[in-house]
Parts: sequence; structure tokens; C-alpha cells
Amino acid sequence: RYLRDEIVKTAERFIGLPYRWGGSSSDYGFDCSGLSMTVYHLNGLNLPRSSKEQYRAGIPVKRSQLLKGDLVFFTISRGRKVSHVGIYTCDDKFIHAPGRGKRVRIDSLSNRYFKTRYVGARTYL
Repeated sequence: RYLRDEIVKTAERFIGLPYRWGGSSSDYGFDCSGLSMTVYHLNGLNLPRSSKEQYRAGIPVKRSQLLKGDLVFFTISRGRKVSHVGIYTCDDKFIHAPGRGKRVRIDSLSNRYFKTRYVGARTYL
């Protein structure tokens, strides 16, 4: 439980930083998988770099069983391919780097946009 709380606290530190494609640092900004990879790394855990690889490597979790620090995955492009990842916080919320011109923020899994693009969740904890 402690590690899950620390992962969320670490992710919260980056709220407001700019989205940067390929980014994985607080100096320049993050893309979605760079954010999850960096947050986990700062807590002593290694994740693959891309959202697809993170999805493949994690242990599946049902949406109804999500816990703090689990990763939630979405398809932003056409089809059901994973192309976006966020870090679940609690109460149906997640932190992510949404895309070009935007900043790291909290959104809701119940938001219609994300609800229709949700692919699944994975845990590494």
C-alpha cells in the first residue's frame, strides 16, 4: 500500500508539466508512457518505454479492481491498439500526459472520451 501511495504522490508532482512527444523528464516534459516509466523508476521499478509494451508486460486487472498506482490504457488512434497510458489514482481518476499542446493532468475514467477508448488495466505492484 505504501508503494502505491508513493507512486501517486510522485505522479502528482508532475501535474502541470508540458506534454512532449518522446519526453521522460521533469526538465523537458513527458509523453504518456514517459510519465508512467519515470514515475515507476523514481519508485524503484522498471517499466518498458512504450504504452504498448507496458500493456503487454503488466498483469491484467479488472476495472472494478483498480488500485492506486495501477496503469490504465486507452486507444487514441483507430482500432483497439493501445496508444495511451495513465496512472490510476483513486475514485475513477488517473494522471496522464494527454497530448500535444496540453499538460500533465488528472482526468476521469468516466469521462465519455476516455470511457469509449478504455482498453484495460495492468499492475506491476
